[in-house]
Amino acid sequence: MANIILHPKGWKPAKGYANGVIGEGRTVYVGGQIGWNGDQVFETDEFIEQMQQALRNIVDVVAEAGGEPKDIVRLTWFVTDKREYVAKQSEIGAAYREVMGYNFPAMTMVVVADLIEDKAKIEIEATAVLPN
Repeated sequence: MANIILHPKGWKPAKGYANGVIGEGRTVYVGGQIGWNGDQVFETDEFIEQMQQALRNIVDVVAEAGGEPKDIVRLTWFVTDKREYVAKQSEIGAAYREVMGYNFPAMTMVVVADLIEDKAKIEIEATAVLPN
């Protein structure tokens, strides 16, 4: 069974996310990923590039379990600068699609005061449901 997007009747369309997803299969929980590479080195201080790297890290973990971006059903984003996030919405959308394609899982965005790694501007955790 493929993951099914939930959109309650009469609700305005969700843009760039799903309100809910039904998944059936093996569940993969991906711990918070930040914008560093596999060697735990930040290659940039830029928000967009850190976001893309965090998403690539998530895709890599899901791939290790045999999945792909379309299997990701939930993302929780933790950002340290709301203004920067809002100001870069169109860039974020384009950068997101480069990594995730047109898969828009259930998402939550949380603004936090800080992250454990000083250079990190974003941390994203994920849940994927892989077919049995």
